[in-house]
Amino acid sequence: MSLLAKITLLFVVFVDMLGQGLVFPILNSLIMTPGTSMLPADTPEAARHFDYGLIIGVFFLCWFFGAPYISKISDVIGRRNAILICLVGALGGYALTIAALYLNSFALLILGRAITGLTAGNQPIAQAAMIDGSTDDEDRNRNMGYIITGVSFGLVGGPIIGGVLSDPAILGSMANVKLPFYACFALVAMAIVLVLFGFRDARDDQAEREPFVFRPAEIFELMLKIRAYPKVMRLTVVFLLFHIANMSFYIFVDNYLTSRFGYGTLGGSMVMLTIGFALAFSSTFLVVPAQKRFSKEAILGLTFTVWALSAAAFIAAPNALLTFIPVFCFYFVFGIAYPTFLGLYSAAVGDEEQGWVMGVTIAVFTLVAGVISLVGGELIGLDLDLPFYGVIVAAVCALIVMFLAWNKPEIKALTRKSGG
Repeated sequence: MSLLAKITLLFVVFVDMLGQGLVFPILNSLIMTPGTSMLPADTPEAARHFDYGLIIGVFFLCWFFGAPYISKISDVIGRRNAILICLVGALGGYALTIAALYLNSFALLILGRAITGLTAGNQPIAQAAMIDGSTDDEDRNRNMGYIITGVSFGLVGGPIIGGVLSDPAILGSMANVKLPFYACFALVAMAIVLVLFGFRDARDDQAEREPFVFRPAEIFELMLKIRAYPKVMRLTVVFLLFHIANMSFYIFVDNYLTSRFGYGTLGGSMVMLTIGFALAFSSTFLVVPAQKRFSKEAILGLTFTVWALSAAAFIAAPNALLTFIPVFCFYFVFGIAYPTFLGLYSAAVGDEEQGWVMGVTIAVFTLVAGVISLVGGELIGLDLDLPFYGVIVAAVCALIVMFLAWNKPEIKALTRKSGG
């Protein structure tokens, strides 16, 4: 794979994740702050928590139905064509979001997030394309780390763009909540141009000769197919708990800090910035060295332990500043664990199934995120700490299930350290 193709894929993932790092703090302020006009001023705080969980949940559930399907058909219509479908959808989603902000329409805001979610499938396609261009296991693991680097830079770039362009203290009267979405719209348009002229892989020429058939049942068939792959099934049991812990923390960290410490858009952006920097460093520099020194099972076991301790420290933090330490630790280990998990999934199937299995990883992630958003919105309305107690329970359960479900020779062969 050429350097330009890799840069294009990283930019696509960057743009894909930019929206999350940017949108979460802004949506949190729009929904949770009584002074905004998105919801009536007298809306109770518990209802605001529910509405926040609803709008996040709609995005992730639409992602669940859209991304795995697009990821699977990328094996048929080609990586490039599938990526372009996602980018055009993102462009339309941002346009609707901008319109919703002008009209102060909560319903239109949900519609914009739904369309963005339906076409938010670039990450698994980019993962599959990176795997297509990998030469061996080590190169594949390194490329998975690069994907997480793109993710982390998106999470870093989003808060910076959102914080700067929406903060009157920096841009004066030019600053407003619409400006960051205009910036995202422009970046998505740039990504479309870059993909058109900068990315093509060997599979595309063959894939484009295949007929495209739209089959809505594809998503369910994709998930049911796991039953025919025992190794993928065993990985998925733990991966499910992995994301229950991850998303219970990630989705509600801004919500929690706003309610407990009065954070606004800028404060929420700084949390996302911390997450992005933690991910960027560990995923860029530590994935391959960690996998050479430790088994993948040990890496994941340490991750679940750190997560449980970090969630407990986050709840116990007496002030806002100290919460940044457990947030950093949580996503520092995530930056190593997530590409490690992706590498396990990739190694569990053949080359012709890479698009499908990467779609499975996103299906699990998005389904968990959607459900956690809806359920967690209710829980955090009852008690701010409840989602983070859920992180602790899920992490401990993941440790137990991992050691029970992975005690098989075929899984042990997958999880051994690189070169070991």
